[in-house]
Amino acid sequence: MAETQKVVIKWAGKELTIPVEDGDTVASLKRKIEVETLVQPKRQKLLGLKAKGGKLAQDDSLVADLLLKPGAKVMMMGQPETDIAATDQQAEVAPHVQDDFDVKEGELQEIDAAEQEENLEKLRRRVASVTVKVLNAPRPGKKCLVLDIDYTIFDLNSTAERPHELARPYLHQFMTAAYEHYDLVIWSATSMKWVEVKMRELGVTTHPDYKISFMLDNRAMITVKTAKYGLFDCKPLAFIWAKFPEVYNRDNTIMFDDLRRNYVMNRQNGLVIRPYHKRRPATVKS
Repeated sequence: MAETQKVVIKWAGKELTIPVEDGDTVASLKRKIEVETLVQPKRQKLLGLKAKGGKLAQDDSLVADLLLKPGAKVMMMGQPETDIAATDQQAEVAPHVQDDFDVKEGELQEIDAAEQEENLEKLRRRVASVTVKVLNAPRPGKKCLVLDIDYTIFDLNSTAERPHELARPYLHQFMTAAYEHYDLVIWSATSMKWVEVKMRELGVTTHPDYKISFMLDNRAMITVKTAKYGLFDCKPLAFIWAKFPEVYNRDNTIMFDDLRRNYVMNRQNGLVIRPYHKRRPATVKS
């Protein structure tokens, strides 16, 4: 009889115990996960799953050959098709979630969000309530570079499973070069749990040639209201300046983000980055 073992999958705040047999492959494991989560295999990212020899597991890798320590848990990213469809539908009808790539730079300059007392009060509340975990102390004399994650340094919707395939090309070379002059900060609109997972799997928080000063998530963002674009969230750099007034300010800070709307509270301190989507190889027809 085939021997049965269990693989624990962490997903969406839940822990799922999936029974597998010696002959099961990663592909069959994914099909079992689909039954429990409704996340299709093509949407599933099993982070850090390695086979013997330290190589990242492929769909045809045997579960019995995976390097899983007793009690180990595998983190999974992915959404059910119903959730994706609901999000797309909401984006079509809700003015506060529309993509602002249609906003021209001149129009962005006309938004006076940074001067509105309501927004300044929201910022003060964020500064008072959100704690920043410093990973590496700010270095005297260095400037501050704030980096977004999704579509800036990480391809969120790629079906690739290897972390290095999700990273923007030459990410580590860029980070190493920038680190010579800048303290590096990560700021994502997601939760800190996913920020930590993504940065660990991309090798950003463990790279030997540069260090991350601290990471921020959606808790440090504020919601602003504009006449033309309605409600949307943004990343006020003044949050960082208030937390680290002795080292960072509007004269030595720059933020890279693929969404122009994130700059409305600090229009002169942002550089809009073209979204990174990993291109799939072209199919050659015979």
